[in-house]
Amino acid sequence: MAAVPAPLNTQHGCPSGLGPPADGPRLADPSPFVRREKDGRDSLELLVKGAHCAGCIRKIEGAVRALPGVENTRLNLTTGRLFASWRPGALAPRAIVETVGRLGYEALPFDPEASRHSKDETGRDLLIRLAVAGFAMMNIMMFSVPVWSGVGEMGEGARGLMHWVSALIALPACLYAAQPFFRSAAAALKQRRANMDVPISLGVILALSISVYETASGGPHAYFDGASMLLFFLLIGRYLDHRLRHEARSAAQDLLALQAVTAQRLDPDGVVRAVALRDVAPGDRLHLAPGDRVPVDGVIEQGASEFDKAILTGETAPAPAGAGDAIPAGAVNLTRPLIMRATRAAAESTVAELARLIEAGEQARARRMRIADKAASLYVPVVHTLAALTFIGWLAAPPLLRAWGYDIADLGLRGALLNAVAVLIITCPCALGLAVPAVQIVATARLFRRGVLVKSGDALERLAQADYVVLDKTGTLTLGRPALVGAVDAAALREAASLARASHHPLARALVEAAGPGRPAAEVIEHPGQGLEASLAGAPARLGRRAFAAPEAGDDGAHAGPELWFKHGEAAPIRFRFEDKLRPDAAAAVAAFRARGIDVELLSGDRPEAVEAAARAAGIATWRASVSPQDKIARLAALAAAGRRPLMIGDGLNDAAALAAAHVSAAPGAAIGASQAAADLVFQGERLSPIVEALDVARKAERRVIENLGFSALYNLIAAPIAIFGFVTPFIAAFAMSSSSLVVTLNALRLREKGRSQ
Repeated sequence: MAAVPAPLNTQHGCPSGLGPPADGPRLADPSPFVRREKDGRDSLELLVKGAHCAGCIRKIEGAVRALPGVENTRLNLTTGRLFASWRPGALAPRAIVETVGRLGYEALPFDPEASRHSKDETGRDLLIRLAVAGFAMMNIMMFSVPVWSGVGEMGEGARGLMHWVSALIALPACLYAAQPFFRSAAAALKQRRANMDVPISLGVILALSISVYETASGGPHAYFDGASMLLFFLLIGRYLDHRLRHEARSAAQDLLALQAVTAQRLDPDGVVRAVALRDVAPGDRLHLAPGDRVPVDGVIEQGASEFDKAILTGETAPAPAGAGDAIPAGAVNLTRPLIMRATRAAAESTVAELARLIEAGEQARARRMRIADKAASLYVPVVHTLAALTFIGWLAAPPLLRAWGYDIADLGLRGALLNAVAVLIITCPCALGLAVPAVQIVATARLFRRGVLVKSGDALERLAQADYVVLDKTGTLTLGRPALVGAVDAAALREAASLARASHHPLARALVEAAGPGRPAAEVIEHPGQGLEASLAGAPARLGRRAFAAPEAGDDGAHAGPELWFKHGEAAPIRFRFEDKLRPDAAAAVAAFRARGIDVELLSGDRPEAVEAAARAAGIATWRASVSPQDKIARLAALAAAGRRPLMIGDGLNDAAALAAAHVSAAPGAAIGASQAAADLVFQGERLSPIVEALDVARKAERRVIENLGFSALYNLIAAPIAIFGFVTPFIAAFAMSSSSLVVTLNALRLREKGRSQ
């Protein structure tokens, strides 16, 4: 779907606060982008910008679903893709666009290619504002320290000069650095709600305003340093959280790599022309060369070949196909050119269907509220109430108490405002904002050094909750590539490898790898689906299937896996056997999961005999073979319905949708891009032990997060009453707030020390 450059009028209300201007141009009419679905419903896909949390999903989906005639709506948080379908004629497409715009979000037609290559402008903006706040804080401290140390001895003129210089630095820097909080707070208030950024914005504005007033009136105290320090620590937490969220790239976007950008279409006159994939229609005849990936679902009309469907089914052995056989999009043609007829458009292909399953899983996973979000939902009303009561109390209480005979000073409007600002600053959610990101950064850095990349901000929280492991076989429990097994004659291996070098067949490549460097045979003839033929030392030689290379050889049934037969002249035929070997520590990893109270299950699209053998070797009692991507999703849904929280580990395209739908997921570094993108964690190397360590680190990280949140709550319980009763100034409040952030960070750093008890 093509992108329209004119964005819609929006101003979002998410915590990032980095939305477009509210007076942007509107999309004239989205009707050209409406598509008729197979079930007869109309549908529209929009790119929604500014949605960053589960609350945004609920708000947008709920508003669109409330429109008359709308039957289904789904927002993917990672891609920003909003899908809506409705009964034909029930509503105008413009109503959906206007509904999203009224909620305060930017919306435009969804273009997956443009979305895929978009830059992280939000992260860059946050990083610049963080640098500005840090620069201002360091420079203001140079002028604040002399004032602190010599407040009783420094003359009013010198002190005033220090304050004015601090003001010249703080005002532009703080107003610029605080824009994400200001925008978010303004958008939230516009929607008649409050978020975490409302008290932050109030605290910054009031601290700066009071500081300017104190400086202009010659007062002894100003709080420019406190305001800049507050913003610096808050922006650290905001940026760390954003970076972890941004790493959760969409697997559905990466499926574009599994669909060719163009297809070779045969015109009626027999001329082959390259056309864009979106222009391929059912009934078109396409030319498919060896090595090409099937662009759309279709049926072979002419020719025969073998196809690599490993990323779709997990089956390692190539599958032969000839005239009349159906071939799915995403499979790779291995041996011979052929002609196919498209039976589906690209948007309805097997790959596109998997992309929709992946997005549905990602969207469901994004609905889960994180620990910090739950704590934050309680924070805002409590802090607002305390600050308001402090201000009202210091205005109203002194006159009443004096009337009742109590001797209490009347601080007036200025004193009441200072105490209210101190409450806002000392209870500022800086420690709360750092409680989770600080732990996540330390834990993810530790895992990165162990070869595990954590891609999702809340992945560690969900991994710590995992109580069931679902493993794929090919490429996950096993290494995912055939390897020559058993003793073979070295001379025969070299001769067979000389033929194998002329083929891209997976078994031929495995044979070449086992033989090592060597010369290729001359004038090798390839028989599609059968094998290779050439002349070696004046004698005919064949390598391939038993029926092709050595029909006279019997089958002893001792090996059920893939095999190649080699026959050279009058010599006895030789059998090369291949196996997809288990990862070196597969059995140990399964035992480690069980030792931690986690059951393990094996799901694979491979043959039952291969799955059973792998499960037995790894010590897995529960296994299923020949399962489809939909079967894997159904199994995960059944586990979730039973109250389990499964960890899915897989590597193929047939696993990508399950990885997105699981409670938490992991993929090996050798997995295809779509699976790596769908997974929360990616582990390197040939061992499964990094996932076991990741589980241990995640559980320790969860304890650190709970400790940090508990400390933040205890800090506020102690600090808030002190500020309410006027025992601290806004500067002391800022210092206490910063100290609480330091404690939270130091507690998170405990995760770095592996040797001590945690």
